[in-house]
Amino acid sequence: MRAEGLQSQRGYKRRTYYGGKPANVADNILERDFSVAKPNQTWVTDITYIRTYEGWLYLAVVLDLYSRQIVGWSMQSRMTTAIVMDALTMALWRRRPKEEVVVHSDQGSQYTSGEWRSYLKANNLTASMSRRGNCHDNAVAESFFSLLKRERIKRRIYRNRAEGKHDVFDYIELFYNPKRRHGNNGNLSPMDYERNYFKELAGV
Repeated sequence: MRAEGLQSQRGYKRRTYYGGKPANVADNILERDFSVAKPNQTWVTDITYIRTYEGWLYLAVVLDLYSRQIVGWSMQSRMTTAIVMDALTMALWRRRPKEEVVVHSDQGSQYTSGEWRSYLKANNLTASMSRRGNCHDNAVAESFFSLLKRERIKRRIYRNRAEGKHDVFDYIELFYNPKRRHGNNGNLSPMDYERNYFKELAGV
């Protein structure tokens, strides 16, 4: 690559500052065990940022570890607790889990808020959190953001937030979930992988 003058694709760089330890930190239940036996057993959630000429567009996602399917998402102009609450609400509305679900996140202020913790408790969800400043503890969510930025955004700066929202929606709902194949899924898309699970379950 050096001889040909090529460079690898990289994401955006932003400095991150860590203050004192958040007050509401959950145990790391996940412990980097990213293999689960069925859908709606463990979800992971995180936030990333996308450049537009209007300013940052923030994207929060909720991903089911079983199939790597994005089951909830929200895009807003501000990185507040509302963005993660909206993404989680979409996941609950779509999935309607009948059993307790572990929801793993980092220690960002959105996830350590009292509102977030109360919402988890009210909906039979159990919080799990990465260690402070350790992105590898939430590697699957980070991997999805890497795919999004490498396969679709490609260092692009959108004209406005509306254009960014439209393109990210298209990637998640029309490509990634129904078509994007994963080695973790036996080279099936997230939706096809889950479809096979429920077919096998119905045949038992």
